[in-house]
Amino acid sequence: MKENRFISFWGGKNIIFSLISLLLLGLVIWIFSKVSFIFDPILIIIHTIIGPVVVAFILYYLLNPLVNIMEKYRIKRLWGIVILFLVIVSILSILVTLLVPIIQEQLTSFTRNLPEYLKYLLHRFNELANNKLFQPYISHIQDWVNKNLSDFPNKVSNYIGDVPTKFKSIFDALASIAVVIITFPFVLFFLLKDGAKFKRYIIKLTPPKYRDDFHEILDKMNLQVGSYIQGQLIVSICIGILLYIGYLIIGLQYALILACIAAVTSVVPYLGPMIAISPAVILALVESPFMLLKLAIVWISVQFLEGHFISPNIMGKTMQIHPLTIIFVLLCAGNLFGILGVIVAIPSYAILKVFVQYFFTKFKARYNRYYAEDKGTYE
Repeated sequence: MKENRFISFWGGKNIIFSLISLLLLGLVIWIFSKVSFIFDPILIIIHTIIGPVVVAFILYYLLNPLVNIMEKYRIKRLWGIVILFLVIVSILSILVTLLVPIIQEQLTSFTRNLPEYLKYLLHRFNELANNKLFQPYISHIQDWVNKNLSDFPNKVSNYIGDVPTKFKSIFDALASIAVVIITFPFVLFFLLKDGAKFKRYIIKLTPPKYRDDFHEILDKMNLQVGSYIQGQLIVSICIGILLYIGYLIIGLQYALILACIAAVTSVVPYLGPMIAISPAVILALVESPFMLLKLAIVWISVQFLEGHFISPNIMGKTMQIHPLTIIFVLLCAGNLFGILGVIVAIPSYAILKVFVQYFFTKFKARYNRYYAEDKGTYE
């Protein structure tokens, strides 16, 4: 008896095996959900190692091309890694020596002037409150303040009364950061040294029939993630330098700190710049409306250069992700996994996209095999 073409398209008799496998997988997941406490030690282990591994992989994609270049010039990989580590430590030492005193001075000045800034902003708010043109809007703000901040003293008292718990949380966070800082260099060293061996080992574990496809997927993932990390870091540094120059030209206070904040937050696309501009807007508003106008000109100019010249030439078309998709991915990842989710959201999406594209390509090839004669090929 001739097999139905639709059934053949979905795998023929293998579809029964596939459906049974899915049912068994669902049953296994349901059982695991009932005994999830058994996996708490595994989750603790993953939570412990995820930080240094993520940091090490980010730096691996930044430093591996440099190690490869040194290898081409007949420098052994081990010595290339050692030289690179020494150069990085030397550069960081010089930057710390030069920049820390400036940043410390600006932070001290900002802390000393903060009460005056707040006093000035309160004065301006009162002026707006007395202006008839803004009174309807100010009344809404006051209602919101009364509704949401009426019990602020009680919240402060509760927060102060919970100092031991808060202190423990802060101590745990600092301890976690210290563990990451101490351990990630070792992970990075072995990634740089044995990354190619690890890739070959993983491919050998794959059945021979699927090795070529798996190798192709790994190469595409490596290209996508590596291009994103390298490009985004370079773009962020360029934004920080351009803003620092712009802030110096217009005479905005705390130019170095504001530029550093912008460079760090610009690592997160689209949402990062909105966060970066906030402290600069407050300081410009305190100084004068004219300074706010000059800040707007600097910010628009930098964003124009970044959007039309820097990102297109550095990032290129490798990622091929629509800006709206990036925003949704960042928002969802932030709600699900917090700051860490925002940081790894785009690379994770790029990896998932590689898998989806691969399986969709296989789907189209299978469609063309069974249905191309009727309606044409699936391009």
